[in-house]
Amino acid sequence: MAATPLTASVIVVGGGIIGLSTAMALMQSGHEDVVLIEAEGCLAAHQTGNNSGVIHSGLYYKPGSAKARLCADGRELLYEFCAAEQVAHERCGKVVVAVRAEEIPALEELYRRGQANGLTGVARLDSAGIRAREPHVQGIAGLWVPQTGIVDYRGVCAAMARRIVSMGGKICKGTVFRRCRQLAHGLSVTTSMGQIKSNYLVNCAGLQSDRVARRCGVDPQIRIIPFRGEYYDLVPDSRGLIRNLVYPVPDARFPFLGVHFTRMALGGIEAGPNAVLAFRRYGYRFFDVSMRDMWETMAWPGFLRMACRYWPMGLSEIYRSLSKSAFHQALARLVPSIREDQIVRSGSGVRAQAIDRQGRLLDDFYIVKARSMIHVLNAPSPAATASISIGRHIAGLVEKSAC
Repeated sequence: MAATPLTASVIVVGGGIIGLSTAMALMQSGHEDVVLIEAEGCLAAHQTGNNSGVIHSGLYYKPGSAKARLCADGRELLYEFCAAEQVAHERCGKVVVAVRAEEIPALEELYRRGQANGLTGVARLDSAGIRAREPHVQGIAGLWVPQTGIVDYRGVCAAMARRIVSMGGKICKGTVFRRCRQLAHGLSVTTSMGQIKSNYLVNCAGLQSDRVARRCGVDPQIRIIPFRGEYYDLVPDSRGLIRNLVYPVPDARFPFLGVHFTRMALGGIEAGPNAVLAFRRYGYRFFDVSMRDMWETMAWPGFLRMACRYWPMGLSEIYRSLSKSAFHQALARLVPSIREDQIVRSGSGVRAQAIDRQGRLLDDFYIVKARSMIHVLNAPSPAATASISIGRHIAGLVEKSAC
């Protein structure tokens, strides 16, 4: 006798922090049979588990944008969640540093955005003020941002998973999404463990989100282009160079924050990441190559347009990826006393960056709704910080669609 197919009110594809927070929010809103599937054998295996471990304040984001709104709420919800679940975290604050006069206007714009986004206690710093916060950091002006924190995001995901299971949800690790087809009533989702019948599907597949959308019959209008961010660790006897978090003034042309220093929630000081094009969607090392992934990247018209526009920066990032000396020089702009032998190569992460046909790097959240489906196709930083708010937002979209 054939096995009875698994059924679900909602199936969530992807076991990173957005998928988990969405499944948790769905359970909290009354869905009793949510099923989350994750292709890897563990949760938070990719973007979530390999990021900087920062709880962002909301300083950088355009006032009124989805990023700004969801970060402000999500930040405080995340602090509350970590306290309730005893996940390692700390509201430690950070310093944003301008090292050249031409960076001052951008620093002032960050201050204005922080005020517009409801941040309190953000303070302008002169050189002496920077040294008072971070004695080894050199700059001509800066901002002190007290809302920023650090957290163990793998611990957050483990706690979310426990809540989901305790409420009756099901988490299926090592389960690969294959395709989805519409039924007269609901959906039939094919996975590596068999069929799942569901009323609704939410795609939170991160680096695979555009492919999942296409396998659901939805044209996402974007392509996921992988960018690798590489990190160095400060050796133990040099960790006194940094007290908490130190960031440069970011380049407004790109949705990346630049190489920075982060004290980690579980110990140590991390430096990075850079942002270099990866040749594989799971390309954690420079020579990780997938011909399929490279072809999909190069064949996308938006990639060619972006590459023509930003090739000088792309080459400089590749050089910094290959050269420890170049990486050290970027760090020494903020901490002139740091020596090259005080940093050692560490891990890396791969960011799922959505690029449209015009070559624009999407900077805000991008969610596409279809019949009985929601596809989260761009969830850049501060997605981890805002994850609980994003999950509640998506659960609300599901409820509206069901009405």
